[in-house]
Amino acid sequence: MTAPLATRVSRADGAAVADAVHRLKAGGLVAFPTETVYGLGADATNGPAIARLYEAKGRPAFNPLIAHVVDVAAAQALGRFDAAAARLAKTFWPGPLTLVVPKAAGCPVADLATAGLDTIAVRAPSHPVAQKILAAFGGPIVAPSANRSGHLSPTTAAHVLADLRGRIDLIVNDGATPVGVESTVVACLGEPVLLRPGGVPREAIERALGRKLGDRAAATNAEPPTAPGMLASHYAPRTPLRLEARRVEPGEALLAFGPTPAEGVARAVTVLNLSPRGDLVEAAANLFSHLRSLDGAGATAIAVMPIPSEGLGEAINDRLARAAAPR
Repeated sequence: MTAPLATRVSRADGAAVADAVHRLKAGGLVAFPTETVYGLGADATNGPAIARLYEAKGRPAFNPLIAHVVDVAAAQALGRFDAAAARLAKTFWPGPLTLVVPKAAGCPVADLATAGLDTIAVRAPSHPVAQKILAAFGGPIVAPSANRSGHLSPTTAAHVLADLRGRIDLIVNDGATPVGVESTVVACLGEPVLLRPGGVPREAIERALGRKLGDRAAATNAEPPTAPGMLASHYAPRTPLRLEARRVEPGEALLAFGPTPAEGVARAVTVLNLSPRGDLVEAAANLFSHLRSLDGAGATAIAVMPIPSEGLGEAINDRLARAAAPR
């Protein structure tokens, strides 16, 4: 964990919104109310900021995060909306519904936020404070619940402070959130599927669509998995991974870590270093983009140097172990 921060709590007014936007643009972490629960916000395009968010939450794995946007037009810059997704957005946004759709070409959201997937989870919250922050920020903000991983989701600023004091920069306080449970998540990747129940009831979604939602179990077992709320949402490279590698074999690419080179590094097809200085936050920010690049290098395998398991290293190693699992 990085050095403790002086977490500030500010009443939700114009100055607090401006402060929140300033801190987000600088790569900081800001908790703010949505209509569901308080979210922990980071710039969705800033990989290092997202890595710090995972660290602050103590999140055990790099699961996909929901990108929050101000309106439908902003969402359509991130993802491709079919007829069902467009109908649901028109009916329920702004509001407590998250849609999982294919990424749009040129989507600026960092790979770390989408767990390297080709889909994106997005919603437009209705809370006026969230709306003001998103409008002033002018881009997508990832905002999972503002609590330590495994703890109860926060519905007041006091809940956030109890969990995240010293871990985040700012809490914008606007009292209790009105809905109090997380957003409903629906995947629109063909037949619409309910992935997570939440603030919008299934029945209301089915009325809007004029049909029943698909089976979540089928989506959960699909390859590749697609979204928050699914059992194993992780990008799996086509090239086999060899973990804990201290030596590079002929024909391999190398995913390095730290300043000390692996034995035989000159034999590598190509080399990318998650963090030459051995910084786990930097390593987390680079993980998915580096894996994608090495996956396209034409190597027989990707040799992965050992990574310490403390702090974000636990999540990095969890992700690598899943990526290396037999398929």
